Amino acid sequence: MKALYFAWVRERIGRTEEALTPPNTVRTVSDLIAWLAGRGEEYAYAFENPRIIRTAIDRAHVKHDAPIAGAREIAFFPPMTGG
Repeated sequence: MKALYFAWVRERIGRTEEALTPPNTVRTVSDLIAWLAGRGEEYAYAFENPRIIRTAIDRAHVKHDAPIAGAREIAFFPPMTGG
């Protein structure tokens, strides 16, 4: 699957996208965020407060308990404000 990173998530990780192959034990968005946070300092910093991270699977917004099986693209971004 392809991971896309936006705004300060992208800035903290230092890349806009990457191909991911998480282990089979990673089944939900929450699992994926935890797995990513363990990949290094930049990921830990980007996902230090996972509750505020917003996620979309194949361009549809999802909650953190959403399954990732079959996802082609997962996007991570911070909360947006209007104005």
